Amino acid sequence: MTRSAQIAAFLARHGYGGAQAAPLAQDASFRRYLRLTGGPRSAVLMDAPPPEDVRPFLRLAEHLAAIGLSVPEIIAADAEAGLVLEEDLGDALLSTMLDAMAAGVAGQPDKETPPRPRLDPSPNPRPQGEGAAAGTASLLLDSAVDVLVVMQCAAPPPGLPAWDAATMAQAALGTLLDWWWPAAFGAPAPRAARTDFTAALDDMLRPIAAGPVCFTHRDYFAGNLLWLPHRSDLRRIGVLDFQSAALGHPAYDLVSLLQDARRDIPSALADRALGRYLAARPELDPTAFRAAYAACAAQRHLRVACQWVRLALRDGRAQYLAHGPRTWRKLAEALRQQAAAPLAQAMDRWIPPGLRANPKGLTA
Repeated sequence: MTRSAQIAAFLARHGYGGAQAAPLAQDASFRRYLRLTGGPRSAVLMDAPPPEDVRPFLRLAEHLAAIGLSVPEIIAADAEAGLVLEEDLGDALLSTMLDAMAAGVAGQPDKETPPRPRLDPSPNPRPQGEGAAAGTASLLLDSAVDVLVVMQCAAPPPGLPAWDAATMAQAALGTLLDWWWPAAFGAPAPRAARTDFTAALDDMLRPIAAGPVCFTHRDYFAGNLLWLPHRSDLRRIGVLDFQSAALGHPAYDLVSLLQDARRDIPSALADRALGRYLAARPELDPTAFRAAYAACAAQRHLRVACQWVRLALRDGRAQYLAHGPRTWRKLAEALRQQAAAPLAQAMDRWIPPGLRANPKGLTA
């Protein structure tokens, strides 16, 4: 049976045989999403053929819903076929809203106001004269931080893989040395460079190895969060793309949110949100957490800056290279932090500043 026939049979079994399908934005995986109209209710089809595996998504959707968060309700699923029919949560991505505000377009869907902060404001008040768009952005980030706190403080489901210091180091080494390096230098990375970067990442990520462990989304950024104005409290934030969740340090997801590789979050808003997070987690040592936050930022930006190259060369998705300049800039900012000194020193030994960019000849 062809894939098209398999999908048609699945939809027919669940009342969507006559539905019209329109593609939704695709992420960096090989899954695709189709919005279905004309069925019993608006829904989204996740088409994730092998080797994609939808079982983690189904298991984690159940977990996140059980702790009170908004995730797509599963209408039907065929795990073996890699097909999931899920609730349509709409198009109001926080990424779209934040980008519009950054461009000077205030307002949001249905002219609803975001929820008031559930926690006391951070110790750093907003500057006087802050515009409505900036105020809305800070409240949206507040809401995302509040959801993250609940997600992390709940007991994680069993069976999550590790996103620990060793795994994080290997992930960054893979994109840097196996993809970016040959494209930038025209030759494989020397063994000495691999040894040096391995030691540097191990040293930098030592605070991660010694720190707390919790549910880690691993891609908790505005493009995977929705604004649901007709819901209340924490449920006004819809959470997507959680199938790669693991057990990791709580700083990692906060870096993903506040140091987004795809858009600039003003430093004042990011600092305020970080303060809010720490106020909600008094059990965490702020100094140790900030060191782990800086280390996670350097690891993530290095991995992702080089991942854009892998997506372009391996998967033919050169459009992701457009995010390269921002990601390398964020990496440079992260490397100025004391906690990132081991990686900064390795970068200085092996990669001249002028080469810290998308490799020449690769364009979006």
